[in-house]
Amino acid sequence: MSLQIRKLDSAQPDFKQSLDALLAFEASTDEAIEKSVASILHDVKTRGDAAVLEYTNRFDRIPGGAASMAHFDVAQAELQAALDGLPQAQRAALQTAAERIRAFHERQKQELGGFTYTEPDGTVLGQKITPLDRVGIYVPGGKAAYPSSVLMNAIPAKVAGVQEIIMVVPTPDGVKNQMVLAAAAIAGVTRVITIGGAQAVGALAYGTATIAPVDKIVGPGNAYVAAAKRRVFGTVGIDMIAGPSEILVLCDGTTDPDWVAMDLFSQAEHDELAQAIMLCPDADYIARVEASIHKLLPTMPRHETIRTSMSDRGALIKVRDMQEACDIANAIAAEHLEISAENPQQWADQIRHAGAMFLGRFSSESLGDYCCGPNHVLPTSRTARFSSPLGVYDFQKRSSIIFVSEAGAQTLGRVAAELAYGEGLQAHARSAELRLKPVP
Repeated sequence: MSLQIRKLDSAQPDFKQSLDALLAFEASTDEAIEKSVASILHDVKTRGDAAVLEYTNRFDRIPGGAASMAHFDVAQAELQAALDGLPQAQRAALQTAAERIRAFHERQKQELGGFTYTEPDGTVLGQKITPLDRVGIYVPGGKAAYPSSVLMNAIPAKVAGVQEIIMVVPTPDGVKNQMVLAAAAIAGVTRVITIGGAQAVGALAYGTATIAPVDKIVGPGNAYVAAAKRRVFGTVGIDMIAGPSEILVLCDGTTDPDWVAMDLFSQAEHDELAQAIMLCPDADYIARVEASIHKLLPTMPRHETIRTSMSDRGALIKVRDMQEACDIANAIAAEHLEISAENPQQWADQIRHAGAMFLGRFSSESLGDYCCGPNHVLPTSRTARFSSPLGVYDFQKRSSIIFVSEAGAQTLGRVAAELAYGEGLQAHARSAELRLKPVP
């Protein structure tokens, strides 16, 4: 079956409607999944370890069935052994990626310091930043394993100063991925537990006899994990509910079309719902990229997934000029935005909404997924309009500092009392007035 990729033109009168239809995506709420997740979470909340053990044995097909939760704990020595046992090239790549991710987030932390200032009357105001005590990291372990996700989730937590990082990862049929364990060793994960699904989210959120409750849960998962994270939000913090992966390429027509085609494939291969779009003012270049897509697709091991993704949700869009491409990019607010152009910074200055921006022909999105340094956990489904990449700030909280001097209380007390009486809160007003000195 050939790939029929959608082609749009911003000059067409129905372009906006066509673009809206292309971008429309609502994560359908599957009632069966929601009902199942609600039941699992309630069971974990009420029965604790017994429920987690039962569901994990059933869903992950643990050989022989685990007799206790101790079966799922991975010793630090096993994590180190996994690291030591990797082929040298894999180990070096993991360590290099970890060093770069750590360096970026250390720099990020430096920009997030607290502050205080003293007013003329001696009142001190400010903000104190402290790390979360304990976080849970969910790492997928079903159809694929993602050691890069371990690094991207655990390292900023470690840099933020989180003392306990508990990683959960499902191991279907009892098979542990050695690169995932090795990544946990490199990232400094405190504890690894080989459980997954909604039961793992519930255990992290509510706590059990063997698993202490965490303050926040981060990391991607399947529909059951996403539904569970939504339900436990409020009991714990969560990072975000991730939608299908996205890439938007703004191209001026100067990049090798094979490069752009492969960049589009790099997101389309994630799953059939992923979205890959190119914006370009050059019609001839768009035709060359389309030819490259057809030429290269048969060479891809995941060609069926790519074909479905690009047929259903992909597009090549002709725009008036690069300025219009930037305007459309801001409306799309893509997870990954490549600006593949001669002077990428000129156009980057026009971008307000994007999860991550990749500037210049050599900045392929795939480099950001693994080893550039900035986090690859990014807002999807247009949420880059109001959300940010995962970072050190996600593992910190801010407390206000208020030290009111005696002199300050005289001024602020009168202001507060006036406002409190206006709101009908007499105790608030009297609390402030009791600290006022009598007027001579």
